[in-house]
Amino acid sequence: MFMMDQVAPDIVEKWLSGWSLSRALPLPVPFQSGFRVDVGHQQQRARYVFPRLDIAFIRLSERINTPWIFLKVCATPDQVKHVVSHKWVLQPPGYMMHCLHRMLIPDLRLPPGYTLTTARQSSAVYIVRVVTQSGESASIGRVVLVDDMAVYDRILTGENHRRKGLATIVMKALEELALAKNAFKNFLVATDEGQFLYRSLGWELYSPYTSVVIPGT
Repeated sequence: MFMMDQVAPDIVEKWLSGWSLSRALPLPVPFQSGFRVDVGHQQQRARYVFPRLDIAFIRLSERINTPWIFLKVCATPDQVKHVVSHKWVLQPPGYMMHCLHRMLIPDLRLPPGYTLTTARQSSAVYIVRVVTQSGESASIGRVVLVDDMAVYDRILTGENHRRKGLATIVMKALEELALAKNAFKNFLVATDEGQFLYRSLGWELYSPYTSVVIPGT
């Protein structure tokens, strides 16, 4: 059974730093037992991320009444819904995952008509794209290097380009970029659907990751 005290705060801080850098947002700042990122979007003003479900998380949920402030915690949806009031709405489940070895990636080649490109968004952020001959973005992903951690983020494949192995090819290219910089501790947060791809590549669950928000009118 998953134990919440297994989640290391420094792991969560590094992952959240990578998430923020990927989106060109301010870096997280400590907030009690967790961290805060000022996102500044209309439907996400800020996010608080906690490594464990504790009294600081519960008291913060009681104080906040402003919509579009997300509370996120390394805990299951069932654990969270029993400690927050009905003003909070559970979001789709997330899965913090890690891979501490080379990914189990088959020897795939790009299908005809696709090209792989690599770009640098900033000193720590790399972007890999698979594009069509017409320049359409078919698949994309980012890796952010935070010390020895590689944070994989925003892995997306267009609906018309799925089931061709493109996301796996993107992940392989991102991994090579990370390994070239001696970043070998791989972390990401997956959706319910995305976790199946990562499990097939050798990733394992590090922690359930649950989000709640007070929606706006």
